[in-house]
Parts: sequence; structure tokens; C-alpha cells
Amino acid sequence: MQRSMSILIRNVTLAALTAGAILAVSHARAAEPPPYASGGTTPGIRTYVVPSGPVVAAVTAPADAPYWKRDEFSGAGQPGQAGPTSARIKDLIDIEGVRENQLIGYGLVVGLNGTGDSLNASPFTRQSLIAMLERLGVNTRNATLRTKNVAAVMVTASLPPFGTQGTRIDITVSAMGDATSLQGGTLLVTPLLGADGEVYAVGQGPVAVIGFQAEGAAAKVVRGVPTTGRISNGALVEREIEFALANATAVRLALRNPDLTTARRIAGAINTLLGEAAAEPRDPATVQLIVPLSYKNNLIRLLTEIEQLRVQPDNTAKVVIDERSGIIVMGREVRVSTVAVAQGNLTVTISEQPIVSQPDPFSDGETVVVPRTTVQVDDESHRQLAIVQQGVTLQELVDGLNSLGIGPRDLIGILQAIKASGALQAEIEVM
Repeated sequence: MQRSMSILIRNVTLAALTAGAILAVSHARAAEPPPYASGGTTPGIRTYVVPSGPVVAAVTAPADAPYWKRDEFSGAGQPGQAGPTSARIKDLIDIEGVRENQLIGYGLVVGLNGTGDSLNASPFTRQSLIAMLERLGVNTRNATLRTKNVAAVMVTASLPPFGTQGTRIDITVSAMGDATSLQGGTLLVTPLLGADGEVYAVGQGPVAVIGFQAEGAAAKVVRGVPTTGRISNGALVEREIEFALANATAVRLALRNPDLTTARRIAGAINTLLGEAAAEPRDPATVQLIVPLSYKNNLIRLLTEIEQLRVQPDNTAKVVIDERSGIIVMGREVRVSTVAVAQGNLTVTISEQPIVSQPDPFSDGETVVVPRTTVQVDDESHRQLAIVQQGVTLQELVDGLNSLGIGPRDLIGILQAIKASGALQAEIEVM
């Protein structure tokens, strides 16, 4: 749905503006700017910020304005308009301090149907079982234990940011010994520790296993990984990590895919929203944001508005190759200069077809096997040089490579050879 608004500047009326539109209004001694006008101006041009829902749209500015008022942050040709592949800042950054923390613990899973650890082969399971029983008042120090219903496990979890006491989190349980399956088991109370050695959560509950194992006298079937399970909401948070985000005076925004151009565009979009140079790119992975006075002690509101801004992310031209599986992934910015490529394999086929030589009847000869070998050589001489034209788009590049009529694994070698010749304007990353 569109909204209409009207701006009157010395007999010039701009009406019926679509929400989120960008205005660049020529003015000569313009009237008092409305509340949503930006502070920075240049002779002959005034830039306005038009409200668009809960956020403020981007604005335009002349070429000699500060970088944070230029239209380069939009990445879409028109200032402030979202491009076809634009993304929210929320999906491009992580906020300093707002992150998960890894937890780990050691525990016992009981109730297994004979699929647990062998106590003789897993001494840590035996020691843990004896220690647990002693804490419960059962002395088994000199007793012989032969149970196969217990397994020693490692328990891992991620403590979400701002997790409060009493919050439940999921945990993953993985066998350590020679247990064959954790199906049907129950994890006993297990403290989960952080990197500082403090207990932040306690886990317990029945283990859900997706994989299974079935075997008979002469055959066995295993599907999935039955020695790893998960307990949904299986741990309670007992300790909080203190972090006063709302009262911070400055915050750093970390780009998930570091890039200088993207960092500058993000800073430009934020500064345009605020009407001042509050954000500055420090490096390809970091944008420093100083909290304006209007958002003092209310950083959450500021971040909420910033997250909804859209910018055009920029990426390095890259070709990702996985030689093990033959997978090739090429980015949109990959370009190749005109090259001539010839590809062929030398195939040598050796076949053995022995024949049996038998003597004539009633003769003194013997039946013998006479070897017969056939050797064929195929050097694929019919394949000639093929021209891969300079590609303007990724589709043209793919069409040029497909014209060679080769498979993915041969294409890997060709791409590496094109890169070595200097004709591939992209980075090759081998996984």
C-alpha cells in the first residue's frame, strides 16, 4: 500500500510520494526544512529523508558531499533504493557481544539395552560409574561390575546470548567408549561448563537417537549414527553472562563476509538514517558505531532501526572447488578473458583374450593355452581447440565452459589452468 505526502518549498510542491522514495529538491534560500530533512546540504541541492514505516529511507546527495551521504551505499543505481540482491543489514552483520557461548560436560547415559560400554575396555566408564554410586551411598569399589547398560558420553550445548536463569536449551550427547547405540538411554545430571570452568547449565533427560542398528548371526544393518543423540530442552541455564548492551555508548558491527565496499555501504546507510557521521568502517570486517545523543541509553531501539536498512553487499569474485566430490561453485562476479582451450585424455586399453589350441585326434600333441593380447590407444585427437569467449555475465561464462563438452572433474583442471594463464579474474578456493 502506498502513502501520499506533500512537501511545499517556495511554490514547488512534490506530491503523491511512494513510501520510502528518495527526494533531491533544488532550492534557493529554501524554506525551513521539515523535521525529517537531513542536516547536511550543498548549494543547489538539499537532501531529504522520507519516513518509510518504522525506519527512515536513504537519501541522495551531490558528488562532493561526505562519503556517508553519497549514493554509493545503495549499490542499486538509484540512491536508497534496494537492488535486486540487496539484503538487510541484520543479515550481514553480527553485533559485538551478542553471540553464543559453547558449553561442554561429561556424563553417563544409563538404561541402554545391552548396547553400552564394556567396562573392561572402557576404564573411564567404570571409574565414573563407581564414583557416581559412591556419591549415592553405594560402595562398589571392590565389586565386579559386568553391566552393559551404561555409556560414558560427552555433552555439548550452546548458551544463547542473554540466556536467563531457568531458560532451557538443547544438548547433544555423544558416546566416548565402545557403546554401539544410545537408543533408549537416559542422561544423568551433567554439569555443563564454559571456557572459564564455571557451570552455566545442567543437563538431564532421555536421549533421542535418529540412527539405529540391527544385526543377526551373519548380517548387520546400521542407519545414521546411533551413538549420537539429542535432548530437546534438555538443560537448564543456571548462570547468566552479564552484558549491558542497552547502556553502551559505542558498539562494533562485525561483517559476516568481510568486504571493504560492503562495510562502507553499511556505514553510509546508517549515517544517512541518523543524519550524522556516527558510523565509520574501521576495516573490511568492522564498522564502528557511536551512539548518538538521541539514542542515549536506548541502543536497542537504534539497532532495531539499523537492522531493517537494506544495502547491496559486494563480494570478491571467487570460484570454490571441492575436488573430492567434483563440486564447482562460481560467484556472480567471476569473469574470464577470451582464451583457447583444448582438453583431451590419453586412454590405453589392454585386453587379454587367450585361446585354446588343441592337437589333432589320435596325435601325440598336447592341449595348450595360447595368449592373445590387444592394445588400443585413444588420444582423443578429434578434440580441437575451443574458444571460451570473454564473459560479461555468469551465464555466458557457464555457456562457454559447457561448450567444451566436459565433466565437472575435467572442468576443475581447466579452471585452474585458466587461472594460471591469468585469464580468470577470480580467486580459486579449493576445499
